[in-house]
Amino acid sequence: VSDLQEEGKNAINAPMNPSTVDIHPEDTLLEENEERTMIDPNSKEDPKFKELIKVLIDWINDVLVEERIIVKQLEEDLYDGQVLQKLLEKLADRKLNVAEVTQSEIGQKQKLQTVLEAVHDLLRPHGWTIKWNVDSIHGKNLISILHLLVALTMHFRAPIRLPEHVSVQVVVVRKREGLLQTTHVTEELTTTTECINFCFSSPKPERDAFDTLFDHAPDKLSVVKKSLITFVNKHLNKLNLEVTELETQFADGVYLVLLMGLLEDYFVPLHNFYLTPENFDQKVHNVSFAFELMQDGGLKKPKARPEDVVNLDLKSTLRVLYNLFTKYKNVE
Repeated sequence: VSDLQEEGKNAINAPMNPSTVDIHPEDTLLEENEERTMIDPNSKEDPKFKELIKVLIDWINDVLVEERIIVKQLEEDLYDGQVLQKLLEKLADRKLNVAEVTQSEIGQKQKLQTVLEAVHDLLRPHGWTIKWNVDSIHGKNLISILHLLVALTMHFRAPIRLPEHVSVQVVVVRKREGLLQTTHVTEELTTTTECINFCFSSPKPERDAFDTLFDHAPDKLSVVKKSLITFVNKHLNKLNLEVTELETQFADGVYLVLLMGLLEDYFVPLHNFYLTPENFDQKVHNVSFAFELMQDGGLKKPKARPEDVVNLDLKSTLRVLYNLFTKYKNVE
C-alpha cells in the first residue's frame, strides 16, 4: 500500500519536476494537450528488456523462415503491417484479405487495421486487454508492439520462454499552455512464467513419469511411442486410418475424437467437431472436445493443455494417449 501511495504521489508531483530525459527535437512538435510516449533510455539497457526483444525477434524469424522474412528491428520491420500479416497468417493458419505490398501511409494503415481486427477477434474472447492500436503500431511505438507480440506468443502457446517480470519506465511528454511536461509511468510487459504459460488454462501440472523419461531416459522414448502407436492403430485401422507420427497426426484433434468414439463404441456426430480444421482455434476446439469425451468416459481431466497438443508438443500428446492406454488397452 505504501508503495502505491508513493507511486501516486510521484505521479502527481512529477509534472512539477524538471525532466531528466533528453527530449528529441521531433518530440517538441506537439499540439496543445497532445502527448507522446517514449521509453526511458535506462530501461532500454536493462538486460531483461534486451532479452525479451531478442527472444521475440528470434521467434518471429523462426515462424517466418519459409517466407524468407528476417526481422532485425521490431519498430522498423513491423510498423507497416506486412510482417504482422504474414506472422498472423502463419500462426492462425488463415489467409487475410489484404494487399500484399502497400507503400502509402493510408494503405499501410488499412492493412494494419485488417490485421489487428483479426488479432482482436482471436484475443478478446479470452479476456485480453488490448494495449495497442493502428496509430501506435504504425507510429513505431515499441511498447505497443511488444504488448502485441507478447499477447500473440501467449495465445498461440509459442514454444519459447519469455523472461519474467520485464517492466520499463515510460516517459510521457505532454504539451500544456505551450510548455512541455513529463511524467514517468512503469509499464509491465511480462509477469511470471506461470502466468505466461498457464494464465488461460489449468494450473501447471506436477512432474510425472514422462518428465523423467524425457530428462533421464530418452533412449526408452522410442519404445513408449511404439507401444502407443500399436495401441491407437489397433482401433483406428477399423476406419482405415493409420498413425505413424504421434505428435503431428493427433495435433488437429480429429484422430483423438474418432479414437474416443471407437474406444467407447459410439458415433460422434460430425457437427460436434471439425473434420478438416482450417486454423488454430478449430484444432484447439477438436482437442478440447476430445478431452470432454474422455471425462465423460470416466477418465480424469488430462494434464496436458489442448494448445500444447495442437502445437506439436510430444510430451503432452504422449500424456493424453497413455491416459487412454491405461484404461482401454484390453478393449478389442
